[in-house]
Amino acid sequence: MSQELLRNLLVTATAAGVLAMPVAGQQPPPAAPPPARAEDVASIDAIIAVLYDVISGPAAQPRDWDRFHSLFQPDARLIPTGQRPDGTVTARTLTPEEFSATVGPQFEERGFFEQEIGRVAETFGNIAHVFSAYESKRTAEDPEPFARGINSIQLLNADDRWYIVSIFWDSERPGNPIPAKYLRR
Repeated sequence: MSQELLRNLLVTATAAGVLAMPVAGQQPPPAAPPPARAEDVASIDAIIAVLYDVISGPAAQPRDWDRFHSLFQPDARLIPTGQRPDGTVTARTLTPEEFSATVGPQFEERGFFEQEIGRVAETFGNIAHVFSAYESKRTAEDPEPFARGINSIQLLNADDRWYIVSIFWDSERPGNPIPAKYLRR
């Protein structure tokens, strides 16, 4: 996710009160996600493709947030990271619902297209870790991305499907280029 998007996400989350920390034991249990389309969660390739597809689209096009939420385990988290101008590293933990409520309006207002540009995946038993390099554009036709980075995606295979457990990401920036081993060759 881009630095610009992270900055907008943190500003919007602060204004919406998302950054308020609940007191332990006072948070309700997570709601079950909507049912997933079987083809969306049948494989790692499928769930990653749908993840990028569902958040992408032109300005004024509503995203299918129910389909987005159906990809996640009930207590899943999205964790954008970034670096402030003073060098301080930041991370913010969001539920899929908080993420869609926060960035959804921005995606629809400005347009947003994110696509995978490389991947390294490891699996063991019922777990998988995917380093998915991405690029972000405002329109699908933009010649150059406005941002690139890596999504670190953790997945669980259970109940005859894949679930996203977490997405933890950082953006490419001066001094933090995407290593060649994570880009398609």
